[in-house]
Amino acid sequence: MPARICPRHGDRYPCTCAMGNLYRFVEPVVLLLLRKSGSCTGYDLSRELQRHALTDAAIEKGAIYRVLRQLEANGNVSSEWKTGGAGPARRVYRLTRAGEQHLGEWATVLGHLSKSMSRFAREAQAPPDRGRSSRIRSS
Repeated sequence: MPARICPRHGDRYPCTCAMGNLYRFVEPVVLLLLRKSGSCTGYDLSRELQRHALTDAAIEKGAIYRVLRQLEANGNVSSEWKTGGAGPARRVYRLTRAGEQHLGEWATVLGHLSKSMSRFAREAQAPPDRGRSSRIRSS
């Protein structure tokens, strides 16, 4: 089997870069960062997001703004334009009460997912038990 090299991480393989659409986990991180900061711009979020990301997949900047727009449409985030000071006006985002509840829901879901993933990893890394019959039935 040929060695695989991640273009982003080099020989640190396996990584989640090649594992599909894991960027969906941007939403809970955005919610958490907004709770921690009180309010911030999309630019500020993008700087912090990779440090707090739940995967090592690259997070495209456009994904952050798509997530923010969806969170705002669902009432989980509010925003306003901040004017004044040097530079152009910037949109500042805040977590709403509904967003706090949604973050709690994410925490519950991710807690369940973490347990399931740990169980899966243990089973997948365990040596095969060739002496027992499989519980999976073919149809």
